Amino acid sequence: MFYYIYGLLHSTDYRTTYANNLQKELPRIPRVATWDDFKAFMEAGRKLAKLHVGYEQVTPYQGCKILGLTPNVSKRVIKLSYGKNAGKKGNAAKDKTTILYNDSITITDIPLEAQEYVINRKSALDWVVERCGISIDKDSRIANDYNAFAQEMGDEDYILNLILRVITVSLETMQIVKELPTLTIHPLDR
Repeated sequence: MFYYIYGLLHSTDYRTTYANNLQKELPRIPRVATWDDFKAFMEAGRKLAKLHVGYEQVTPYQGCKILGLTPNVSKRVIKLSYGKNAGKKGNAAKDKTTILYNDSITITDIPLEAQEYVINRKSALDWVVERCGISIDKDSRIANDYNAFAQEMGDEDYILNLILRVITVSLETMQIVKELPTLTIHPLDR
């Protein structure tokens, strides 16, 4: 049942049908019309859960170019940000095919499809760009430093690989979601 529900919650049809409910209350879990549909959602949910729980083990996306990455360059991150589209303002100015990693390193050729996997109104990649780096809590003055976490992991490439892994997870998630059957609700659940 868990995998069925996990697959169902990722369905585009489900998110569209229950969009108003999802903003106000706990998700409604309908029964699908056929056993084959149930199995399809369950198998998709199993794949998605494996992918999402094991995100640190997926192969980093290989289609990006990493500019400025030389043996002696610092991989320390202060604040990640997207590139800029000239002549535009606000969100339209963000070039989401490029991430400015630090003063030396830039990641380019990020597929825009990686932005399609959305969690709480932001893409998974947006969450990483927003959170990775160094931030200091205003009240407690406690620093949240992803570089320290990379040191603890013993992997100076941790943040770079995290970005590339989230791209892989996003693309693979959307591939699984696009293969889901059309949501046909059981007549007794209407």
